[in-house]
Amino acid sequence: MSVTRRYREAWEGFWSEAPGELGAVFWDADPALTVGRHLALFETHLTDPGLPMVDLGCGNGTQTRYLADRFPRVIGADLSDAALDHARDADPAGQATYRLFDGVDKTEAETLHAELGDTNVYMRGVLHQAEPDDRQSLVDGIATLVGERGRVFLVELSESAKPVLLSLAQHPSGPPPKLAPVFRHGIAPGEVADAAVPEYLRAAGLTVLADGELPLITTEYGPDGARIELPSRWQVAGRAVRP
Repeated sequence: MSVTRRYREAWEGFWSEAPGELGAVFWDADPALTVGRHLALFETHLTDPGLPMVDLGCGNGTQTRYLADRFPRVIGADLSDAALDHARDADPAGQATYRLFDGVDKTEAETLHAELGDTNVYMRGVLHQAEPDDRQSLVDGIATLVGERGRVFLVELSESAKPVLLSLAQHPSGPPPKLAPVFRHGIAPGEVADAAVPEYLRAAGLTVLADGELPLITTEYGPDGARIELPSRWQVAGRAVRP
C-alpha cells in the first residue's frame, strides 16, 4: 500500500509553487515556536537521544535543521521531490540528510528501519492531511521506524481547529494568502477525531506515554491582525517498557 497518485501530485504541485524563503508557507513557523516547544515535551521521554531522528513529512526542512542542531543524525523524509529540493537548498552545509519516503508504504518503512535501526520520529501535522484510508498504515510505518527503543512525537490539529479553518476559508475577503494555496491544491486539512489518534498508535503496537494540548503556530495572520494559532494535541508514544 502506498499513498494515492492524487495525494502525491497534490503535494508535488504545492511545493513546486511554494516560495523558497523562510515563513512563506502557512505552517513554516519559526522553529523556536514549533519544534522547539515540542522538544521540551519530547526529550524527557527519549530512552536513547543518540538514535537517528526522522522528521517525517519534513517539507522544506525548517524544523529538520533545528533538530539537526540538537541530535547527532537527523533525516528529513517527505514524499515530495519539490519539498526536498527546498530543504536541500536551505541546508547547503548538509546539517541533515533528506530522502524521498512514503510513510504509508510498508516496504519503504521496513527498508528505512533496516538501514537506520530504531529511530526517534518527529511528525507535525501530517496525519490529519493524509487520506483517511492511509492513516493507520502511516502510523504502522512510524511504529516500524520506532522499533523497540525509539519514541515518536506526534502533533495534530484538534477537532476544534476545523471551525477556525472554515471561518478563515469563508471570510468575505477570501482565505489568508498563505492558506489559499493549501486549499487550491486539494490538501486542505482533513478531519481526525481527537480520540482516533491514540487509537491509531495503540493499533500499531505503541503505548501513549504522554499527551497534551498546545497551539499549532502558523506564519499567517487573521483579519484582526492576530497571528493564527490552531488548537492541536500532541502524543508521545513508544513500545511499552518491559519490567
